[in-house]
Amino acid sequence: MTTQTIFPHLCIQGAKDAVEFYKKALGAIEVMVIPHEDGKRLMHAAIDINGAQVFIHDDFPEYKECRPDLVGAPARIGSTSTTVHINVKNCDTAFKRAKDAGAVAIMEPHDAFWGDRYAQVVDPFGHSWSFAHTLAKIS
Repeated sequence: MTTQTIFPHLCIQGAKDAVEFYKKALGAIEVMVIPHEDGKRLMHAAIDINGAQVFIHDDFPEYKECRPDLVGAPARIGSTSTTVHINVKNCDTAFKRAKDAGAVAIMEPHDAFWGDRYAQVVDPFGHSWSFAHTLAKIS
């Protein structure tokens, strides 16, 4: 049982492919996958990344009439407003793994002013991810 109280819930065009990408790029473990009746899209998926769950579902623009507040996938709306941050053992290793899997580098690993080694990528589905490990405690 998890004590996690906030779960990123990503809307993605190509959620099945995204689950596989996150396994390769982030070391995610598939927890649950619920396919849509069309057999092509996912109604819901849960993956575990470093002990935290992230929820994923396909974009369903046909449901916008019922729920105008639903968000769309970055590929459809043209951007994302959130970066999902992951504390890792080694920022450089996590960054390289994500890039090797197909993520685009936004910010190369560097020693940030707040005391972390920090980097950012965007995945092939348009979501932003950051990685960091602490270098030193800032007082």
